[in-house]
Amino acid sequence: MTVKLYNSLTRSKETFEPIEEGKVKMYVCGPTVYNYIHVGNARPAIVFDTIRRYFEYVGYDVEYVLNFTDVDDKLIKAAEEMGEEVPEIADRFINAYKEDVGALHVKEAVHHPRVTETMDEILQFIEGLIDKGYAYEADGDVYFKTRAFDEYGKLSHQSIDDLRSGARIQVGEKKNDPLDFALWKQAKEGEIAWDSPWGRGRPGWHIECSAMAKKYLGETIDIHAGGQDLSFPHHENEIAQSECMNDQTFANYWLHNGYIQIDNEKMSKSLGNFILVHDLVRNHNPNVVRFFMLSVHYRNPINFNDELLASAKNSYERIKTAYDNLKHRREASMNLTDDTEQWKEKINRHVETFKQEMNDDFNTANAISVLFELAKEANIYIDQKQTSTDVIDSFISTFDELTSVLGFELATEELLDEDIEALIEERIQARKDRNFSRADEIRDDLADRGIILEDTPQGTRWKRQ
Repeated sequence: MTVKLYNSLTRSKETFEPIEEGKVKMYVCGPTVYNYIHVGNARPAIVFDTIRRYFEYVGYDVEYVLNFTDVDDKLIKAAEEMGEEVPEIADRFINAYKEDVGALHVKEAVHHPRVTETMDEILQFIEGLIDKGYAYEADGDVYFKTRAFDEYGKLSHQSIDDLRSGARIQVGEKKNDPLDFALWKQAKEGEIAWDSPWGRGRPGWHIECSAMAKKYLGETIDIHAGGQDLSFPHHENEIAQSECMNDQTFANYWLHNGYIQIDNEKMSKSLGNFILVHDLVRNHNPNVVRFFMLSVHYRNPINFNDELLASAKNSYERIKTAYDNLKHRREASMNLTDDTEQWKEKINRHVETFKQEMNDDFNTANAISVLFELAKEANIYIDQKQTSTDVIDSFISTFDELTSVLGFELATEELLDEDIEALIEERIQARKDRNFSRADEIRDDLADRGIILEDTPQGTRWKRQ
């Protein structure tokens, strides 16, 4: 099975050739855990989880690493503002991240390294760069000599002279060249810090990922991935320090997802369009959110608003309706019909088309189009007078198979009557407590599961759709 992917390094589609047969070593830059993640963070989480799922679907063993930056300036500032310690804040928002992306059906990484748990490797990495002449100490800080790496700028396709023209040395920095970047920062009084040969301090941002990737995946990895905004300077700097340290290619393929905008504007707190995943998954079906994110090719920018999300919900429900109708019709089907094999061949052709689309740089938008075609075929089939359980089972299992690759579900777990009654009681109490957001959340959750509530003077009644 030939998988082609777009390599940001070469700016071209390339055939994927793993370092080790049957295995994929994949590193994805994770969040800085000082707050809840926003919808922009959700896109790479979903996109690269889907790519991982597809590699696994076609038979690869994927060593998937996603890191947590659990110490940096933002965490230190948050700790000061909240009156807490940095590790407390990091622990809380790591758990929140896992809960939020878990709701979006993102699988746990094989490894979730944290900066604070990789300090020995980071210090060894920095010492190695100093010993090889690629880094220098300056009054407790350590900087990387950017000009010592001849290929600097190869990922962002910029010359070092062009980069130099826009670089500045900030107040308090002691570096020799504006392009040099920090590997180790001397601690300010009261900050969280670790002992080092250069005094107490903490790592710079870029060195963390190089050290963690090397620790868990080796000196050369198959795929390094992240948001487009990380391409420069973060990924550029990772390449420089890793290839200087290890004397070999850091990553064979670089994947970057496109930006996300809110109503065609950049997402920002000042514009009031900052959407937290924590809130998003409470107000919308996570399956629909994931479906929406995958309805655009991962390298393209995506616009997000309520209208587009509602459109995605309608599209998702068209496929889900076909799936539910298949399950309903199965009860009235026969074991075999004369056209059983022909229909199963049609279904298999859709599976092959799905693979072709995903093999072409993980084109989830076109893969979803295949699901629409499969739903169309399913609707045609169940309109026949006689249907085969064998064909219907093939339709159902194919929907399950392909949606599992994309990471959303069509099957809805049916609630028991006592579960429904318990949720209704919780909603009644929430309304008494004037917690209307929770009451609405319960109502919407039940509606998504096919349970309609009717508030009457005699109490709340419910029925299944």
